[in-house]
Amino acid sequence: MKGFLGKLFGGSEETKTDNSPAGVLADVLETIISIAKLELSFDVLVNEESGGIKIDLYGKDEGLLLNRDGQLLDGMQLYLRRVVQHQMPDEKVDLILDCDSYRERSDESLLKLANKLKGIVLQKGKPVYVKALPPAKRKIVHQFLADDDRVKSRSIGDGHFKKVKIFLTKDNNNKDSKESHA
Repeated sequence: MKGFLGKLFGGSEETKTDNSPAGVLADVLETIISIAKLELSFDVLVNEESGGIKIDLYGKDEGLLLNRDGQLLDGMQLYLRRVVQHQMPDEKVDLILDCDSYRERSDESLLKLANKLKGIVLQKGKPVYVKALPPAKRKIVHQFLADDDRVKSRSIGDGHFKKVKIFLTKDNNNKDSKESHA
């Protein structure tokens, strides 16, 4: 590929200096930052054991990445994953693109919400729903709720973003109905 699309998808083989997934990601991210005229720098961290790659972005334009619940950060992460999948179809790369520890703070607030909603379900006995979430965020909620055998969770909806329904288990539901009839 040549020209603009070639730059966005990693350029030609002759211009690449590092053919590893981390090298491809760094080249493409550098091109995106340059074309968009963003004042950002980044560090690429490779976990040698798992092969996972974490890229931390920092600089004056951090706010642009984090606006609207990190949608631009999520979009860039998805795009970079697709680039690696396109260029290295045999490689399985676990990529996390982060800025100012946004991912960690986001996960913590999601767990607080799940805990609050679990409390409502236990108190009122009626199911509640978490807003539509991507698969990775739904997994966090499901894993958190799996630790409590009084409640269950299920993804509801079609497509990539689905809601999470939190409801009482059958055992817990029967106990509540017996207590209310006594």
